[in-house]
Amino acid sequence: MSDFPRWKYALVAVVLLIGIVYALPNLFPQQPAVQIQANRGGKVDSALEQRVEALFAKAGAPAGSLVLNGDRLLARFPNTDQQLKAYTAARDALGEDYVVALNLASTVPPWLRAIGANSMPLGLDLQGGVHFLMQVDNKAVMNQQMQRYTDDIRDALREKHIPYDEVVRLPEGVRIVLRAAADHDAALAAITANDPDLTLTTASDGVTVNASLKPEKLIAIEQSIVHQNLSTLRNRVNALGVAEPLIQQQGASRIVVELPGVQDTAEAKKILGATATLEYHAVDESVNPAEATQSGNVPPEDRLYKMRGGGSIVLKKKVIVSGDELVDASSGFDPQSGAPSVNIELNSAGAKKMLDYTTQNVGKRMAVVYIERIPETRMVDGKEVHTSRTSEEVINAATVNGVFGKRFTTTGLGLQEAKELALLLKSGSLAAPMDIVEERVIGPSLGQQNIVQGLRAVGLGLGLVLLAAAFYYKLFGLVADIALVFNLVLLVAVLSIFQATLTMPSIAGIVLTLGMAIDANVLICERIREELRGGSTPLASIRAGYQKAWATILDANVTHLIAAFGLMTFGSGSIRGFAITLAVGILTSMFTSVTVTHAITALLHGGRKLKTLSV
Repeated sequence: MSDFPRWKYALVAVVLLIGIVYALPNLFPQQPAVQIQANRGGKVDSALEQRVEALFAKAGAPAGSLVLNGDRLLARFPNTDQQLKAYTAARDALGEDYVVALNLASTVPPWLRAIGANSMPLGLDLQGGVHFLMQVDNKAVMNQQMQRYTDDIRDALREKHIPYDEVVRLPEGVRIVLRAAADHDAALAAITANDPDLTLTTASDGVTVNASLKPEKLIAIEQSIVHQNLSTLRNRVNALGVAEPLIQQQGASRIVVELPGVQDTAEAKKILGATATLEYHAVDESVNPAEATQSGNVPPEDRLYKMRGGGSIVLKKKVIVSGDELVDASSGFDPQSGAPSVNIELNSAGAKKMLDYTTQNVGKRMAVVYIERIPETRMVDGKEVHTSRTSEEVINAATVNGVFGKRFTTTGLGLQEAKELALLLKSGSLAAPMDIVEERVIGPSLGQQNIVQGLRAVGLGLGLVLLAAAFYYKLFGLVADIALVFNLVLLVAVLSIFQATLTMPSIAGIVLTLGMAIDANVLICERIREELRGGSTPLASIRAGYQKAWATILDANVTHLIAAFGLMTFGSGSIRGFAITLAVGILTSMFTSVTVTHAITALLHGGRKLKTLSV
């Protein structure tokens, strides 16, 4: 047995030790928890910790532990009943200044987490996760589109030098009042050439024209917006690092988002529920904001906004550049003032608009409007109703000191707000606001009882395989059983290192892998028996058994790998999860079935004079 060198023993020992360490976190179950994170105006500190502790005690759900970590407060509970009581109490008492979310906290010891050893996240069918049902605000879509058409109509009439008295946005469309009936045909031609998707109807007076969006165009816009929001949500979920999320359209204007095994549900709720974006408007210097606030009289082309920090300002309704024209955003600090900032990069269309505006308006002021859709939850007749409200405020109104276009910097935000806004803008601006109309933590889709019975059946089947191997191949069967256990440990360790989501199809892949690993040891044992029957010595039979069986084992596993890669390439969802587990299991089984069993056999039989083998 001198053909098994010492460096191979060392390799086996190191690999198995690493496997045990990185598989160990899966023995520590997750614990029900409530996570509290600061929203706008909130502050997470020791005072909040004491307040929350008192809230939980009053609700009859004292926390097992409260941990303050930066801008997050995590409270652990012994069961889900106390978790739900504490969640309800904290959500009602803290209001919109904080994001309160259900969570599952890891119980893995810190020393394991310090070396990157974490338990595998469980899929929706084993653990559940967070479920969001989001509704696209079709009214906001209509308002957004018709405001754009209103601006386009004004521009078209001015370009053709057609005089008009007003172009007003109405709930059902746009009303155009011309100064003379003689301009009617020219006005219709100009509007139709610029916006062919509008239906134009003329009133009996000959000077009033009503413009409305064609129904088929409205449907196309709504579908396009849902698809764009789907893409944006996928980008945002990818930024959260969620494994195997479910993001799909439901009906005409709803999107379902399910996040399995989520550790940070508060951050997920903030990122998915947020529709924060920026708009750049010109400041109307001809209107006194104080007088406009007091009288309520604002020109039809203007709008009164609130300033962050107090006061008001009058801006032009026409948007210079909006958030959907951004291609990149990053947070940082303004080099001149040192204040937190968001560095903006526009696409070609937005850059041209900004360049044109700044070229013509050097010395005038331009304002930055921060628009945020804030989710709200209230109780109506004992049921939770999820709504939202839109907050619009001017965060900055600065003088344009020079010409710029594609790249510039926006200030006026706090450090945390700048980071969050940069993430939202970079992952994609939502084409239309969305409300979270339903939010819940979903349980295992197969049912906890079915899961327990399924795992029990897996354990029973695996145990019978181990007993059969030990009974039929005796000592060599026991060696194969030990290698089979280590194969399971290594497989779990590799999946844990790469944070693969464990689902029922993944468990099926694990069981199939263990069965195929036993097949490799069957080939080795049968080959050893054949060598013994041919008159070879015991040690020579062991050596020949491993050498001659290797080619067959390699061929079989390569064909299995090809099938697994095929499933990974063309499959999706649960099929792909099964294939990934199967492929990893095949690679680990080739190591344990051959190298590990060879090492154990060499330790048991090396350096001894043997007359027979227990095989």
